[in-house]
Amino acid sequence: MSRTIRFGVSLNDRLLKDFDRLISGRNYKNRSQAIADLIRDSLIERDWQFKNKRVAAIIGLVYDHHRRDLVNKIIDIQHDFQKLVISTQHIHLDHKNCLEIIAAKGQAQAIVGLAHKLRAVKGIKHASFTTTTSGKKLI
Repeated sequence: MSRTIRFGVSLNDRLLKDFDRLISGRNYKNRSQAIADLIRDSLIERDWQFKNKRVAAIIGLVYDHHRRDLVNKIIDIQHDFQKLVISTQHIHLDHKNCLEIIAAKGQAQAIVGLAHKLRAVKGIKHASFTTTTSGKKLI
């Protein structure tokens, strides 16, 4: 079990005011929570720099489902990467447009490859890629 350790942080007064506004807007109870989240985010970002590190990600795709063969191409790519794709959700945004949310878990380099392959499919209107962690080493 880990324990909490106190340490001091010195900041420029303007930077601290900006930080306090930021954490207030995000409803943090205190600066310590906000700083801990910033540290976690930095550690997760670092993990993504190691190509063989096990990580997780969310890929979002917006597309016109009436486009010929587009849905089949998206599904085929997911099947090609079936060891990475752990879940998908298909959402009808309106009569024409759909949002596909793909959750992936595996080696960072492979997930980036999946995201690039999906993003390159002709007919994708927008693709987003959100990186996160497998959570194994987070406190």
